Amino acid sequence: MEEFWLFYMNQHSKPATRRWHFAGTLSSILCLMYSVLFNWWFLLFVPLFGYGLAWYSHFFVEGNVPATFGHPIWSLLCDFKMFGLMITGQMDREIKRLGKRPVLQAY
Repeated sequence: MEEFWLFYMNQHSKPATRRWHFAGTLSSILCLMYSVLFNWWFLLFVPLFGYGLAWYSHFFVEGNVPATFGHPIWSLLCDFKMFGLMITGQMDREIKRLGKRPVLQAY
């Protein structure tokens, strides 16, 4: 997963992209919770918010193609990892840890 994580972080190099992903993941989690507790129809909004906000950030902020298109499972796992790092305040440290390593393999 570490190799894909390097690629994933390279695809999310701009802070605004990571913020849009955070908003999408949080919205998806909240919609999932709401749908389980109150109304199952809200399950339709889970991928709509999650992918919609993330893909917006790739096309209009980062200027690249979402990694989800080629590797949906790995991308989802890395998105949750990034969300966890952001919510615990460790994302800046992770960015510094990774530095500006070149990504040799385009997944």
